[in-house]
Amino acid sequence: MTTKVVSRDHTRRRTAVLSHLALSIASLVALFPIAWLVFLSLGPDKDDYLHPGRIWSKMSFSNYAFVTEHTKFFTWLGNTALIALATCVIGVMFAATTGYAVSRMRFPGYRKLMWVLLVTQMFPIAVLIVPMYQILGDLGLIDTYGGLILVYCSTAVPYCAWMLKGYFDSIPIEIDEAGRVDGLTPFGTFFRLILPLARPGLAVAAFYTCLTAWGEVAFASTFMLDDGKYTLAVGLSSFVSQHDAQWNYMAATAVLIAIPVSAVFYLVQKHLVTGMTAGATKG
Repeated sequence: MTTKVVSRDHTRRRTAVLSHLALSIASLVALFPIAWLVFLSLGPDKDDYLHPGRIWSKMSFSNYAFVTEHTKFFTWLGNTALIALATCVIGVMFAATTGYAVSRMRFPGYRKLMWVLLVTQMFPIAVLIVPMYQILGDLGLIDTYGGLILVYCSTAVPYCAWMLKGYFDSIPIEIDEAGRVDGLTPFGTFFRLILPLARPGLAVAAFYTCLTAWGEVAFASTFMLDDGKYTLAVGLSSFVSQHDAQWNYMAATAVLIAIPVSAVFYLVQKHLVTGMTAGATKG
């Protein structure tokens, strides 16, 4: 018996060591590109990425100073924040109401509606740009914040609606029935009882919609023509020309772009984990 216990303890320790080793390697793989980007951003010359060893002797924050002082970085930051916030609010509102309706109500075509939303995710951006450009042109929304927000919502809402539908399925329907007994309308039940319970799921949807708008390049570079209306991602691409690329400025800008998203992720990470795990329990 003692031999079996010792053998089990040895197996558990070995398993724990291997698990920690695997997690450490995975962490290094995930963190290395970020660390490498930060390192390259400290090289003052655009060709330092070809000789990274030389950066150690001449590290500086000159790239960050140039980006913040000699470009429209803060204008791009304001544009991106405005578009991301508007996309988040509008997208989550439509996704939440759609997901709740499909989760609780059985109206004609509710299953087909969800399948249509799922099918819209199958088309690549390259296929969608031309028809979207024509639609926005007919509506007079080219080179406007509203047009870009509408495009981002059209891509974010279907996914978030599916995700929130699964989260709403995990909330007992007895809560809705109790709200109706107390005299609440369906909208009152949704806003006063269901939404407070769905905060983790809403946090995941909000973070996804923000990321959709924050780092997207293809739509923004196609539909926004005035450099004063560029988002950060499009502003980043302005450092690349046909025959040259200023990699040092690109690296510094990329680091600055990542800081706000990282801060938001740190603040809502608990809600993100709870929302993703709870939303996966039912579908």
